[in-house]
Amino acid sequence: MLNSAEHYFNEQPQTKRGVERCIALLNTAAELFVQKGYEAVSLDDIVQHAGGSKASIYKFFGSKDGLFKAICDYKRKICFEEIYSNTHCDELDIRTFFTTILQNVYTYLMHQENIQFLRLLLERANLDPELANYLYDNGPQHVLTDICQSLIRATEQGLIVCEHPEHSAKMLLGSVWHFEWQMLMGAVQQQSPEEINAYIHYSVKYFLKAHEYKQFFDFE
Repeated sequence: MLNSAEHYFNEQPQTKRGVERCIALLNTAAELFVQKGYEAVSLDDIVQHAGGSKASIYKFFGSKDGLFKAICDYKRKICFEEIYSNTHCDELDIRTFFTTILQNVYTYLMHQENIQFLRLLLERANLDPELANYLYDNGPQHVLTDICQSLIRATEQGLIVCEHPEHSAKMLLGSVWHFEWQMLMGAVQQQSPEEINAYIHYSVKYFLKAHEYKQFFDFE
């Protein structure tokens, strides 16, 4: 993870320890922003909890806003790793791929720390349209594009019939995004893990049926 985090920095640390120190700054700052709010946390607060110096923050992140954007990039990478977990297999069929993606999205949303950070993102994005567009383009839109490309490939292979892959990608992911709103609003989860799993399989089954999946009857 450390080597792949290079793009978070304005200037890349020269040692592994330097990278680890910067990652510690990201994690500590994220925790403080969630706990106290972005405006209430100063760079002095972050340094006091994480160690290092404000000079390091300016050197590697440019500013407090730059640090927050780096946190968003870092958290997004972790999010994508979780969402795409167990999907990197050439032999994975499209039904299993979509089911796994939806299960992983749901699992990600069930972690309270992830929801707390999402609430912070919504607050900051509401105040900064440029940040809002950046977060959407590099977050939800990225996942939608991946799903869209999967649908296009499946169509080219003759597995499904998908005339509007962008619409279909939104439809598929929309089947679990209501869980995000449920968690963001703090609503009590009423369904058991077994019920959620059954719902996800049901959603993928009829999504593929609607797209004339050629192997549909193999898993009736």
